[in-house]
Amino acid sequence: MKIAFHGAARTVTGSKHLISLKNGKKVLLDCGMFQGMGNETDALNREWGFNPSEITYLVLSHAHIDHSGLIPKLVKDGFGGKIFCTPATKELTAVLLRDSAEIQQDDVKYANKRRAAEGVPYLQPLYTMEDAEKTIDFFQTVDYGKWFTIDEGLELLYTDAGHIIGSAAVHLKITEDGKLTRLMFSGDVGRYRDIILRSPQDYPQADYILLESTYGNSLHDQHATTPDLILQWIEKACIQKGGKLVLPAFSVGRTQEILFTLNQLEVERRLPDLEYFVDSPLSIQATEIVKRYPQYFNKTIQRILETDMDPFSFKGLKYIKTVDESKLLNFRNGPFVIISASGMAEGGRVKHHIANTIENSRNTIVFTGYCEPHSLGGRLVSGAKEVHIFGVLREVHAEIGSIRSMSAHGDYEDLSQFLACQDPKEIKTLFLVHGEYDVQQAFRDRLIKKGYMDVQIPERHYEIGLA
Repeated sequence: MKIAFHGAARTVTGSKHLISLKNGKKVLLDCGMFQGMGNETDALNREWGFNPSEITYLVLSHAHIDHSGLIPKLVKDGFGGKIFCTPATKELTAVLLRDSAEIQQDDVKYANKRRAAEGVPYLQPLYTMEDAEKTIDFFQTVDYGKWFTIDEGLELLYTDAGHIIGSAAVHLKITEDGKLTRLMFSGDVGRYRDIILRSPQDYPQADYILLESTYGNSLHDQHATTPDLILQWIEKACIQKGGKLVLPAFSVGRTQEILFTLNQLEVERRLPDLEYFVDSPLSIQATEIVKRYPQYFNKTIQRILETDMDPFSFKGLKYIKTVDESKLLNFRNGPFVIISASGMAEGGRVKHHIANTIENSRNTIVFTGYCEPHSLGGRLVSGAKEVHIFGVLREVHAEIGSIRSMSAHGDYEDLSQFLACQDPKEIKTLFLVHGEYDVQQAFRDRLIKKGYMDVQIPERHYEIGLA
């Protein structure tokens, strides 16, 4: 048996890890899209490093596009097997892939207008809406907590990873030549103090571990609560400066957390009397899906649901659905709040809102989650004074901020707690994936001190045999 790392290797996007069995069958763990990698992004998403038609099964950890976003291209390029995931992940992935196809088609259409003027060949999207629709028939759902036989000598178990609704850590029991190998892939690990979701679950002992490491060298701010931080930004941006507050937020997970937080502020009678716009059709769909899985909420939310039938709604909340409604927000003066996708500002409606607010010092843009350093969000958070948006160079006069406490990724204490159910002496190799290389190096040192003897940080396309 071999494993190769074709994405999320020394970077945080494009999750793809390929297991090749002795019998010739191949299992792909995740099929994520690279995002926010600058000029390299398109090329990275067009090169597999393997033949999609040779993949037997795809096991999906969760719905986020950096884990699921290339599934339609995989099918388009020859994959014909089953795709395993949890029921909630299937629902969320379906709407995310449709949205991704629509964004690609719109972006390519826009880019091709410039390319036509320059006399260069047209671009083609990675996949179309039709390609995205075709993939849904390949999905087969597997519930948490039950071993499921995928094939002879190949069993799958999902445990809740606490990252978003439906997210799972993947556990495989692989039997070859009478020998059992236990492999665990963490997907993305959530937090043990998440305000909505239950904590990540314990899981069986593994021989090999693939562990995400996004925040492997840092701790989230525990001194200020998320409601207090959001309230501070609302008061500063909207009440004091009278401007617009733009909150780029991932449609799945982060948007629901913001809505719940604003609901909490209203219950506490601290929410300023303003208009709060959710400008993302995808976020609206995702929120409705999240509401259908209250069994995955933590005990606090379960108690709240006894008296509040909709903890994601509050006074002043308005949903923007059409493009025309979205455009009208650009002609309105503040104060008001816009919550819009994507979280790293690499695409979607929020990119247009940033373009229309960034040059006005009365406005504020606050990022609510991790931003890949090369993404628009990453450049703004790092202090860029000028940025290109839709081919136009814009000066940064709006105030830029971030709320790190809202990350859905566990910090190094959460990741250490996630590993606490394992005996380090039984782990043959622990592979760090889904993290920046400098972060992974620091995290590796911590893990070695905790007794993990062989901790590796694979490069992209690196392949290794598992004894």
